[in-house]
Amino acid sequence: MAAQSSSLSKLQSLNGIFAIYKKQGPTSADVLNALKKVLLKEAGIANPNPRKRKKQPLKIGHGGTLDSNASGVLVVGIGEGTKMLTTMLAGSKKYRAVGELGKATDTLDVTGNVVEEKSYDHITKEAFEEKMKQFTGEIMQVPPLYSALKKDGQRMSVLLKQGQEVEAKPARPVTVYSLSLQDFSPPYFTIDVECGGGFYVRSLVDDLAKALSSCAHIKHLTRTKQGQFMLEEHALKEDRWTWTDISQALQPCPTSSGLQNNAKKAKSKHKPTI
Repeated sequence: MAAQSSSLSKLQSLNGIFAIYKKQGPTSADVLNALKKVLLKEAGIANPNPRKRKKQPLKIGHGGTLDSNASGVLVVGIGEGTKMLTTMLAGSKKYRAVGELGKATDTLDVTGNVVEEKSYDHITKEAFEEKMKQFTGEIMQVPPLYSALKKDGQRMSVLLKQGQEVEAKPARPVTVYSLSLQDFSPPYFTIDVECGGGFYVRSLVDDLAKALSSCAHIKHLTRTKQGQFMLEEHALKEDRWTWTDISQALQPCPTSSGLQNNAKKAKSKHKPTI
């Protein structure tokens, strides 16, 4: 019992943020629960229930939802770090997206049902790259219907799956810092995008294809950077979800004065990460 108490105390002493690798398939919440279960088991907590919110021995949260179909960097706050996520992740995010021309889905990605098919034979690599210029800088974007955004306290994606009607949110300003075409092998293409908070790559792919008089959806999406965390350098895979690896990778919480300054800067320059 003393050893278990010591292990738990050691785990609870962790305060800060770090990055883990989210694989394609599970939701961000599922991945977070799996991480919590692994850590509590290492600390000797028998049969932990990570979904039970009351009297949790470990405080943990993530900073920015990744779609279930997406993989890559998922930033996690632990202990006092859960309060730091918005402020410390106010910078840009980077994604690599593989899209397919000629087919649109209701979710704007491969998990949805095909709702439209259009020709793409007229689209050249040069035309694609030229059209991409219109989606760089400060642009207006309508978020996808299937998203984590909420209506009356419920996620829009959940309401749609329940068969309820949901109206699209109004277009809102978002920022694209850079956008580049990495591969063009119709019907498939690969793009890299660096963007600010509240941006949806699924909407970008859909809008880009429409601007080219066609349609498209995302086959796969990978977040390669969030804030200061890079996929190859910082994202811990499941075999490294241990106290030792996390304590070494942890970015500690700044001082309270530094936190206040960071919060002011983030509030004035950036939107919260969604």
